[in-house]
Amino acid sequence: MDRRPAQRPLSPHLQIYRPTFSMVMSIVHRLTGATLYVGSLLVTVWLLAAASGPAAFAHVQAVYGSWPGRCLTFLYTWALIHHAMGGVRHLIWDTGAGFDHHEREYLARGSLACSVAATAAVWALVIWASQ
Repeated sequence: MDRRPAQRPLSPHLQIYRPTFSMVMSIVHRLTGATLYVGSLLVTVWLLAAASGPAAFAHVQAVYGSWPGRCLTFLYTWALIHHAMGGVRHLIWDTGAGFDHHEREYLARGSLACSVAATAAVWALVIWASQ
C-alpha cells in the first residue's frame, strides 16, 4: 500500500474550479466596489471645485468634459450601477432564493444586462437634457 500523501492543493482555488459566469460577476462586483472609491474622489474634486468658485469649477469641468473625462465618467456610472445591481443580487440571495445553478447564472447575467441598460438610459437622459 502506498503511504505517500496525495499531490493536490490543500484548499480549492482558481486552478481547480472552472470559472462560471456567476464567479466572474462576483469578482467584477468587488472590482467595481474598489473603483467606486476612486470615482468618489473625482466627485469630491468636482464638488470642491464647485464650492471654490467659477474659475476652479470651469477648470474641472474642462477636464471632466473632455473625451477621456467623459469616458471615465461613463465608466464610473456603469461601476456604480453595476455594483448596485450586484447588491440586489446579494439581497435576493439573503432571502434564501436563487441558489440553484441556473438561478445563479440567470441573476448574474441579469445584473450585467440591467447595469448596461440602466447606464445607457442614464447617459441618454443626460445627453437629452443637455441639448
